[in-house]
Amino acid sequence: MKCSVFVPSHITGFFEIIDNQDPLKKGSRGAGVVMDKGVTTELKITEGDGVEIKINGKYDLRNSTITEKTIEIIKRRYDLNNKKIRINHHTEVPIGAGFGASAAFALGTSLGISKVLELPVSFIKAAQIAHLAELEMKSGLGDVIGEITGGIVLRLKEGAPGVGKTEKIASDQYEDLYVISKTFGGIKTSDVIEDPLYKRKINQMGHNLLQELIIEPEPEKFMELSRRFAEKTGLMSQEVEEAVNVLENETIGASMAMLGNTVFALSENKNTSIKDSIVAKIDNSGCKFVD
Repeated sequence: MKCSVFVPSHITGFFEIIDNQDPLKKGSRGAGVVMDKGVTTELKITEGDGVEIKINGKYDLRNSTITEKTIEIIKRRYDLNNKKIRINHHTEVPIGAGFGASAAFALGTSLGISKVLELPVSFIKAAQIAHLAELEMKSGLGDVIGEITGGIVLRLKEGAPGVGKTEKIASDQYEDLYVISKTFGGIKTSDVIEDPLYKRKINQMGHNLLQELIIEPEPEKFMELSRRFAEKTGLMSQEVEEAVNVLENETIGASMAMLGNTVFALSENKNTSIKDSIVAKIDNSGCKFVD
């Protein structure tokens, strides 16, 4: 019994943290863009016992924790006894650098297990499990709902899929745009979202910027607001700022990926002077089964 799930990556441009004692109602508001490069999770379940997790064909204990947490949550609810679970995540984007890779790992795992074992779980319920795993691991707040939505996503209401609310900027306005990105390293998400000073700055900026984008839902406006957020919160490193300044002259706008030491831009063409960059198209359909 096996299946494969593709989950596109998601880059947040700006956000606001919304706490709630109910984890399904906890999350973030804001805006981001979904790329057609992401994570394909191959999952195989046989009779036996134990879990085997690989990333790009290799064991990676440090980056397997979100997958383990997702399986743990599923086991709390459903009987997975006498099941050997083998998972291999093939990622086209860096991990821990603002591309929503951990959310993609969680989504691929939850959706894959639910399908292969024919659990009494809807698509939305499986996505909620991925959201809960992200919160427990403190690795993200809004990537799961962004990745199942696709496009340039406005997260209008916080929470897990089925609880939160999203909208997209009209697809015909950006179907030919490219997403250009380059990472200079990772940022530990929990170090930012749990820091009182950063949290205050993020929430002061994020709320107002979302209202501006709702009034003027354009790709250019999304990038303008994203850069303003990165600058005003003080999250942008010098190397990212230098890359942003270069890409501003080549694209319709550039900023920092939240949360990663990563630059991203929307562009009308795929050419860039930034070496070793990742060039992708916008994914408008969200995650899907691929076999």
